[in-house]
Amino acid sequence: MAEQRRILVVEDDQTIALAVRNRLAAEGFDVRVAGDGQDALIQYGKAEPDLVILDRLLPGLDGLEVCRRMQAARPVPVLMLTALGEETDVLVGLGVGADDYLAKPFSMRELVARIHALLRRVERAAQLAAEDTVIRVGEVEIDTAARRVFVGGAEAQLTRTEFDLLRRLAERPGQVFERDRLLSDVWGFSEAAATRTVDSHVRALRRKLGSDVVRTVHGVGYALVRR
Repeated sequence: MAEQRRILVVEDDQTIALAVRNRLAAEGFDVRVAGDGQDALIQYGKAEPDLVILDRLLPGLDGLEVCRRMQAARPVPVLMLTALGEETDVLVGLGVGADDYLAKPFSMRELVARIHALLRRVERAAQLAAEDTVIRVGEVEIDTAARRVFVGGAEAQLTRTEFDLLRRLAERPGQVFERDRLLSDVWGFSEAAATRTVDSHVRALRRKLGSDVVRTVHGVGYALVRR
């Protein structure tokens, strides 16, 4: 029998927290709930969850600081919940280690789908890392085994999702990948409403690797620039 996956839900709205806990428990997960940032960090250390669902706005320590501290202690997949519509807030969340984000209000069906996709990606990343491959495209060097990226010899600190997206683009330099294909290949699902997720991560990659590393083909998708 497969080991039960542990999920930590960090949400100060008790109604939302209870609904999420009940749905995930029905899906077979071992669910813990924290109502604020300090409690989240305590439970994170004790439970060692396989995945964290983290509200962006929390009393005391906000979600960004909680995510930063969690990733520094032990990297874990983080799905951030946000009621904020500003893209800058999303980018900041991705920058501190969140792997994906979901805007409120959200459907439980979509939440469960995102969770399963994130967990599959972690398993797939471990398998791909065993291949011990180095990919070079121009000044970008991707060490797939160590999951490290260098640009002109300097290391760039990428999140798990940013690394997976870059690796997918680097497998076919110059080829244009449609947004929905990248969603399917990297995130493990494809929904037209979720294509902004791809756009946000591409912007994060450009901030870390250089604005000219990933090319936009308007109305279609993205390609890694072959130099």
